[in-house]
Amino acid sequence: MIDRETILGLIPHAGRMCLLDRVVGWDADRVLCSSDSHRADDHPLRADGQLSAIHLIEYAAQAAAVHGGLLVRAPSPGVLASVRDLQLQVGRIDDIDAPLEITAHRRIASAAGSIYDFEVSAAGRQLASGRLSVMPAA
Repeated sequence: MIDRETILGLIPHAGRMCLLDRVVGWDADRVLCSSDSHRADDHPLRADGQLSAIHLIEYAAQAAAVHGGLLVRAPSPGVLASVRDLQLQVGRIDDIDAPLEITAHRRIASAAGSIYDFEVSAAGRQLASGRLSVMPAA
């Protein structure tokens, strides 16, 4: 298991904006992360006391960034270029009691960027899925 401190060294996000708590497992093609941050009252993306499910995209993007960093053993800055085929099964996530489980599966990787399929679930219930494209930061 990889802890939050190690994650902070692999992604450009700092402090509370690092939404992931741990990497549960990973290999050359995928990463599984876990987080309890969605329940925090001081979550940086909360609005009007709630946390919209749309922010699950950010959890998935951070999982993809962690995966890239783990592969090269260093921070791998990138820019979220697009999100496709997004399916949200809930409207908000701050009221979900279980930890979030975030899976990012790399489908394509090249010098021009990577494409990941992602899924976010909690206690066996799928909350979101989709595909994101990441380009290297300029």
